[in-house]
Amino acid sequence: MAGKFPNSHNIEEYEYNLYNKIDMVDDDERRWRHFNPEIPKRSGKIHDLEKFDATFFGVHFKQAHTMDPQTRILIETAYEAVIDAGINPKSLRGTKPVFILVHVSPNRRRLGFMRKFHLVDLGPSFLLDTACSSSMYALDNAFSALRNGEIDAAIIGGSNLILHPFVTLQFARLGVLAPNGYCRPFDKSANGYTRSESINCLFLQRKRDAKRVYATVVYSKTNCDGYKPEGITYPSGKLQEQLIAEFYNEIDVKPNDLGYLEAHSTGTVVGDPEECRAIDSILCSQRKEPLLVGSVKSNIGHSEAASGICSLVKACFAFETGKIAPNINFTEVKPEITALSEGRLVVVKDVVELKKPFIGVNSFGFGGANAHALLKAFDKVKIDNGLPTMIYQVERKALDAEFFALLHNIQKDEVSGMVFRGYAIYAKNGTDQVKTLTRDVQHFTGIKRPIVWVFSGMGSQWTEMGTSLLQIPTFMKSIEKSHYVLQSKGLDLMNILTSSNPTTFDNILHSFVGIAAVQIALVDLLRSLNIEPDYIIGHSVGELGCGYADDCFTAEQMILAAYYRGKVSLELKK
Repeated sequence: MAGKFPNSHNIEEYEYNLYNKIDMVDDDERRWRHFNPEIPKRSGKIHDLEKFDATFFGVHFKQAHTMDPQTRILIETAYEAVIDAGINPKSLRGTKPVFILVHVSPNRRRLGFMRKFHLVDLGPSFLLDTACSSSMYALDNAFSALRNGEIDAAIIGGSNLILHPFVTLQFARLGVLAPNGYCRPFDKSANGYTRSESINCLFLQRKRDAKRVYATVVYSKTNCDGYKPEGITYPSGKLQEQLIAEFYNEIDVKPNDLGYLEAHSTGTVVGDPEECRAIDSILCSQRKEPLLVGSVKSNIGHSEAASGICSLVKACFAFETGKIAPNINFTEVKPEITALSEGRLVVVKDVVELKKPFIGVNSFGFGGANAHALLKAFDKVKIDNGLPTMIYQVERKALDAEFFALLHNIQKDEVSGMVFRGYAIYAKNGTDQVKTLTRDVQHFTGIKRPIVWVFSGMGSQWTEMGTSLLQIPTFMKSIEKSHYVLQSKGLDLMNILTSSNPTTFDNILHSFVGIAAVQIALVDLLRSLNIEPDYIIGHSVGELGCGYADDCFTAEQMILAAYYRGKVSLELKK
């Protein structure tokens, strides 16, 4: 998943702001000057609309300047979402076409978004518009297509930018916006919503194909209000009830299994009570305990077409952290919402524990297009304790074997357009902070320097020379194979490589087999990372290493050759 959110450059900043109760809506004049008193001063705005890496995506300079900023940012966000999944975008080409669903907020050039899919070359695409529930309808379409076997993966995106005040003025005159610009879902003082921007993308795959799983989509369903005497913008609590009731009748998960419900609630006078009545009628009536509810609109405002993905990302944060992000701008329950005042629904005001593995998400369109989805937490089973890895950028995050694998999967094939190359090596002892050993980033000219493997000879051994490397599973497995071969010869290779006795390598036989075993294991380790040499050089016992690297010897043949060379050397000494 990837995206830009109000005053949040990326997913990480969005998560931090949510959990630290930071109001991401402000009253600055980045978009227009506050000249009309009818237009609320506060709105949610994203950063860096003018920035775009045109060269990377192969866009002509002049075209980039005339391209809709939503299209530019969607291109980047879709690419980032695929990378975040641990997948090299090139690997998607040639597979069953990737299905892409995007909503772009209304403008006279709305079809310009199609350029996006030509650039990333990810298959067919279409635009979907159901107003505020657009991105959740996109999820529903992608979910159905994946289940039916029509596609292998999907990118769904939502986009909403507020580039001029005219639409905001019309919403204000319609009476749905909060005059003071504060969005207060469920609150007594709620009197409308705050308009907000967001551009975001999710990458959906079948779980068996996924390399990184934030959550599982259990089910998704939609319906539509149709004609209502109150008017097209009036929400139908009856149809919302029908949607939720049919939803949970069609799956095995019961309302009592929900740990949290992310509501659509925007803080409007009519919308919140209607939605809460529907939730209370269908879900709370089948529960033994109160249902925790919240709405991300309190934190970021209402990003309209992109709001569904904002809610889905918030749910993924809850699964990742085990904690539910709190609502802000909530002080007192709206008395018209009896489910809240009587305690059947409880608004999350502080960070609380997510006690059950299911989260429901509501998203209701301005014209009556309703959607509900159910997500399930993905419990990761670790096969090791998260070895310190030798690459990446963030010391503040736990670096584990899964993350290591994702990085290598992305980079195993060259990613075109990336003009810099870098590496980092980290070390971690126990529970101490990850420590940077070395790091370097350089401009990449396109010329690949050759890789040379140099195999040293006698004299390169030292006491305990295998101890640290044995923590790496691939290295350990290789050493164990050599150890079992030498056991029949009466040698304990593990003891030779890990012994702290300074006289261990006084025995020349120990030096021969020790160096050879380490060289075999290093070759196995490098090849497991898809690193192959252009040249190999060796001296003395290192010539055996060259033979193994060049596939002239098997590992068993090499370790036995080293053993017999050592035995001969001992005999010659006598």
